[in-house]
Amino acid sequence: MNILGISCYYHDSAAVLLRDGQLIAAAEEERFSRVKHDFGFPHHAIQFCLESGGIKGGDVDYAVFYEKPFRKFDRILMTVLQTYPLSYKVFRESMITWMIDKLWVGSKIAAELGIPRDRVLFCEHHMSHAASAFLCSPFDEAAILTVDGVGEWVTGTWGVGRGNQIELRKQMVFPHSIGLLYSAFTAFLGFQVNEGEYKVMGMAPYGQPRYVDKVWKLIRQERDGSFSLDMDYFCFHHSTERTFNERFVELFGDPRPPKMLFFTTTSGFPAYFGDPPGNFAELCKLNQHYADIAASIQQVTEEVLLSMAQQLHRETGLKKLCIAGGVGLNSVANTRILRETPFEELFIQPASGDGGGALGAALWADNMLLGNPRRFRMDHAYWGKEYSPSEIRSFLEENHIPYRLVEDDDRLMDQTVDRLQNGKVIGWFQGRFEWGPRALGNRSILADPRNPNMKDIVNTKIKFREPYRPFAPSVLGECAETYFDLPNAARHYPARYMLYVVPVRPNKHSVLPAITHVDGTGRLQTVFRDSNPRYYQLIERFGQATGVPAVLNTSFNLKGEPIVNTPANAYSTFTKSEMDTLVLGNFVVEKSDQP
Repeated sequence: MNILGISCYYHDSAAVLLRDGQLIAAAEEERFSRVKHDFGFPHHAIQFCLESGGIKGGDVDYAVFYEKPFRKFDRILMTVLQTYPLSYKVFRESMITWMIDKLWVGSKIAAELGIPRDRVLFCEHHMSHAASAFLCSPFDEAAILTVDGVGEWVTGTWGVGRGNQIELRKQMVFPHSIGLLYSAFTAFLGFQVNEGEYKVMGMAPYGQPRYVDKVWKLIRQERDGSFSLDMDYFCFHHSTERTFNERFVELFGDPRPPKMLFFTTTSGFPAYFGDPPGNFAELCKLNQHYADIAASIQQVTEEVLLSMAQQLHRETGLKKLCIAGGVGLNSVANTRILRETPFEELFIQPASGDGGGALGAALWADNMLLGNPRRFRMDHAYWGKEYSPSEIRSFLEENHIPYRLVEDDDRLMDQTVDRLQNGKVIGWFQGRFEWGPRALGNRSILADPRNPNMKDIVNTKIKFREPYRPFAPSVLGECAETYFDLPNAARHYPARYMLYVVPVRPNKHSVLPAITHVDGTGRLQTVFRDSNPRYYQLIERFGQATGVPAVLNTSFNLKGEPIVNTPANAYSTFTKSEMDTLVLGNFVVEKSDQP
């Protein structure tokens, strides 16, 4: 039984293939199209999944879309009618996109695969989210919380999963959305909605939550965990251009210009910004204001999610919780839920946002609709495309790129560790690329976390990104508790996917300065031999050489680009940056050897 799951037409389009309940392949379209957060129909991702399964489109038994387009169209029409004439631009643009593509996605999928239309199924958006977490979790029974911007009408759900069934018992509906509230502040702080929310989370530790009272003017939370927004401050429901209005500006001040450099007295002025401006003190004060706003919306978001989780526990009495939806990528909030609610274990799969809906839709069809028992548990995130040694060699030789082949893995590891110890920055390209937005050791840029200058070095020479963005540590799972305050770290699945931000132990701040954020935390990734033996071996060897079994890990991409997929993508990123060494499988390319 081949089931293809598909998500598209909002953001992070993706496709997955299940065969007899087991995941064969999963990928987001952006990795192939090279358009970050690509929302178009996932032609390339679908083709990759079919090739991975050794099948053609006609061999697909069911294709499942991650939401119900007509129900979503109903929400858009109703919202337009309720807010007209303010919403006339929304109406115009919606009619163009929906009449051309979105309403007919079922026929599009059938034609793309060459299957009858009745083999195309539709799952509700938040059921796709819920299924993407629970049905591949290690739990037989768990509470479920889904939170995002909006699906068809729904913005959040509470439910329970048992065996191969999910019951969603309560829901929040549009326009009342914690995801859209956070996105409004994302836009206010000068970042792109559906892309820059993690930047707000990274900026927050540089501020103090001085404006929490003002944020609470925008949202009212009830004792049962539900909430409502005061829509007098927003325009996302009737505007194609803005998420907040002038009343919002009156409350928080002028929005942060998108191109404004961020620096405070805490962050300092990075050398790669050039010379400090003459009005440095004035700009520090203004940036501090924006950092304080980021800290305030982050704190309120955490409090809302904590209240929802606590109410869910009161109603279910369960000890395990599955979280899905874009808000599930808020790693700081996830950690507080683990620490401050009675839930003892959490599961969040690595593509928690809309891309992961493709996985949930396929699992929903297999387990709930067809009644098959659960046969898949997501123990790792490596479900993307892999390139063979012959493919890597062909690319290098056809493009006359000097390289060395180090066939002995032990020698390769030792040489890579030597470079890391000597302050070199490594592009690490191995195996299948990761599912979701995090680089987890197969498409990563690596550096020495002990070097206090390495954060600025990587930002300056490779990532060309904002200084408040923290870098993540990858640490051997069995050693994590030595460096990070996460009891029983090895059993926590979200830590495998960088979905917890936890304190670095105070006596380890000086040991791991490059990955310790300004608030003393790190967004760690625990690494295990059984799920990624090659990456584990590298970190283990680094630990043997230095006494520290951890490396600095950031995604293998330049600012504004998707994470690399192919050897060509990797080499292009390598040449456009000041990375020192590129390791493509067992092929080593040195910057010093390049013409």
